[in-house]
Amino acid sequence: MILAMRIHVLALDDVFDTGLATVVDTLNIANMLAESAGTPAVHFEITVAGVRRRVHTSQGLSVPVVSAAQLPCPDIVLIPALGAKLPATLQAALERRDVVDAGEVLRQWAGDGALVGAACTGTFVLADTSLLDGQSATTSWWLAPLFRERYRSILLEESRMVVGSSRFVTAGAALAHIDLALWLVKRSSPTLAGLTARYLLIDPRPSQGIFIIPEHLIHTDPLVERFEQWARLHLSEGFSLEAAARATGTSARTLARRLKIVLGKTPLSYFQDLRVERAVHLLRTSGDSIDLIASQVGYESGVTLRMLLRRRIGRSVSELRNR
Repeated sequence: MILAMRIHVLALDDVFDTGLATVVDTLNIANMLAESAGTPAVHFEITVAGVRRRVHTSQGLSVPVVSAAQLPCPDIVLIPALGAKLPATLQAALERRDVVDAGEVLRQWAGDGALVGAACTGTFVLADTSLLDGQSATTSWWLAPLFRERYRSILLEESRMVVGSSRFVTAGAALAHIDLALWLVKRSSPTLAGLTARYLLIDPRPSQGIFIIPEHLIHTDPLVERFEQWARLHLSEGFSLEAAARATGTSARTLARRLKIVLGKTPLSYFQDLRVERAVHLLRTSGDSIDLIASQVGYESGVTLRMLLRRRIGRSVSELRNR
């Protein structure tokens, strides 16, 4: 007996082409592989829904949709990213009438028991409904400062690729749409999810941390930029918040507050991020031993650095050496 999981993919105007296609294609590939995986009862019934009769992608392609008003509550509803990729254009998109109407649909389906998921900028559409208040979530790493400022009741974990619970799931930047779809497949069958990932040549990637470009974020705030410049010169030394504050011309309290707002981190946590970033660079570009690299970035031993790399970016030293 096949028990179909009803999934509505809610496509809004200016939907990110790759995001929409990736979610639908991944779930359809899982359907194709279900029997081979020994899980023939697993099936995803996918409907592309819309709150307007006409929907176009960000590249101008027409998307055939079924009106959300005509559909029953699904088991799962997914929101792919909007084509707006920068803070200014995204904030304008979130004010659109169709996006506001989509929020009403999401609240209704969530209230009726649907699991609600979103990826990339689609996480902002979900967050705007207030459904995520008090929850943990992730989003596109370069939009983390905007997300954190806009949704202060949500615990943002932007270094994670997917953050899921029994009611909500969010995924990170752009191609994390595939991680979102695989997360859903895994809920029904880890074996099927693994087989689907192999067909798609996707390695497990639990963290966005290795892809984040901190410089992209820090240049939005002069104080944070000064701290970053000071920190890079002192990676091999012990961290001192007081010394950092003096060097950047502010108080320790102000420095900590600005780091929290812009990066969502304490000064010490960001200092450690920079150490990891430097260590990864040295592992990939030099033949230095792990112990030598550890000393160059302020750690006593290679053992400590190995543990930190595994915990923060989900990669072993051997994996980083081979990339």
